[in-house]
Amino acid sequence: MKLKTAVIGIGNMGKNHVRIYSELKESELVAISDINEKLGKELAEKHSCNYYKNYKDLLKKEKIDAVSICVPTSLHYQVAADAINSGINLLIEKPIASSLAEANKIVELAEKSGVKLTVGHVERFNPAVKRLKEIIDEGRLGTVISLLARRVGLFPPQIKDSNVIIDLAVHDIDIFNYIIGEQPLSVYAKGGKGLIKSREDYAGLFLTYTNNVNAIIEVNWITPVKIRILNITGTEGYASLNYITQDLVLYENNYEKSYDKFGDFVFKFGKPKKQTIRIKKEEPLKLELKDFLLCIKNDKEPSVSGLDGINALKIALESL
Repeated sequence: MKLKTAVIGIGNMGKNHVRIYSELKESELVAISDINEKLGKELAEKHSCNYYKNYKDLLKKEKIDAVSICVPTSLHYQVAADAINSGINLLIEKPIASSLAEANKIVELAEKSGVKLTVGHVERFNPAVKRLKEIIDEGRLGTVISLLARRVGLFPPQIKDSNVIIDLAVHDIDIFNYIIGEQPLSVYAKGGKGLIKSREDYAGLFLTYTNNVNAIIEVNWITPVKIRILNITGTEGYASLNYITQDLVLYENNYEKSYDKFGDFVFKFGKPKKQTIRIKKEEPLKLELKDFLLCIKNDKEPSVSGLDGINALKIALESL
């Protein structure tokens, strides 16, 4: 049985939700909503679904099983609350809300109403990330001691109500928490306004976890090339991941440990063993939306919970 789906907000991310819902065998895309009437009617005609300028009309007139909320962050709470009050399962694009108070209200409303709620931390569904998580859990890198992420590129003009930490760094914050399996003990951040004078467009974050695990995130809207990378160092090796190409390379440490004449440890390092991990490359957003729909059909908890969204937002806000 196909689930009836809808999308509210059809900007850069929203239009991709529309495309994928129209492709998934688990989905029957029935409606979309956006204040841009021209674009809304064009997409509705292309995908043979109904268009509503006012999302409240969509919620009232359509029988929807699942909705993606892809409106600007400042509108997440109100649209989410209306969807929940209509009894509709929802996916909210990241971040879950613009404040912790609103995020907590969304989660509370969803729990009381019994609807499924997930947050669009799409990198969780990147096949390379999922494989890297497995490799780390298998102990192939030994004990993780540091993580380094770079997420940089040119300014996205459609982002009008968030700074670079809320928009970009929140991805890597969530991935760090996912890989380490816990929240950081401390967060230090420093950002600035390089080209955009109204909000931060570059920042560096330093997070610490238990067992002396250090994590660094670099984000900006200034670098003229798009870079999305994650590097992880462990006591037994090093992993290099490219989010965009979904390439994952491991370097296994090659060393001998002995003692010198004073009884101190001596390490002799040889050439590391390099291994390119084979990844079945798939579109993360398609995997995310499919997971969301299957959780509804099978009455399972979503892979990314509302609490996960709150945790990532909390750290991002602490960084401001």
